[in-house]
Amino acid sequence: MMKFQNIQAVLFDLDGTLIDSAPDLGAAVDKMRVDRGMPSLPLLHYRPMAGAGARGMIGLAFGFTPEHPEYDALKEEFFCNYENCMTERTFAFEGVSQMIEALVSAKLPWGVVTNKSKRFAEPLTQGMSLFETAAVVISGDTTPHAKPHPAPLLEAARRLGIAPEACVYVGDDERDIVAGHAANMKTVAATYGYLGAHSDVEKWGAHAQIHSPSELLNLISS
Repeated sequence: MMKFQNIQAVLFDLDGTLIDSAPDLGAAVDKMRVDRGMPSLPLLHYRPMAGAGARGMIGLAFGFTPEHPEYDALKEEFFCNYENCMTERTFAFEGVSQMIEALVSAKLPWGVVTNKSKRFAEPLTQGMSLFETAAVVISGDTTPHAKPHPAPLLEAARRLGIAPEACVYVGDDERDIVAGHAANMKTVAATYGYLGAHSDVEKWGAHAQIHSPSELLNLISS
């Protein structure tokens, strides 16, 4: 198995990589359907697009794209619903807590770089004990650009005081891998995450793939 050399920090995407937020995202948009007298849809309907945020959820619930005249109003309603339930059904993927504990034990700083806006990322990470040891949390609006632009990753490295090339970035979406490469970081595709139905992970060009959180430790252990 390949191993990364001289790694000094590990950065992670949030939804679909560290936490499974699909149940709360699905509940937030499904409430909108029920409130309009439409039938409820199962979580399995929403899960594949959980990583796509409002665009994905509203698309699945109502068939609307961002160009639809009602989209902006629906998006804000979805955001308000999500704010009210964002930690009710959200949990860390199996093995994530142990992986984080191992990083802390190894004195490897870790952090989060997500496209979730600060409006949601801050209360969510502050509301879950998993993130108490996170050295940095970068939201989608922390810098002028979101992933796949490298700016958020570079900002995380800057705040950690660690060179980007000494960082690993782990994510479950192609944009995570694109951003990681652009930031000159080692990239790891987390295949246990959401991975939309049409994802071809092999084409992303990640330096490595992991099928469970524990496998990351094998890549970075000395």
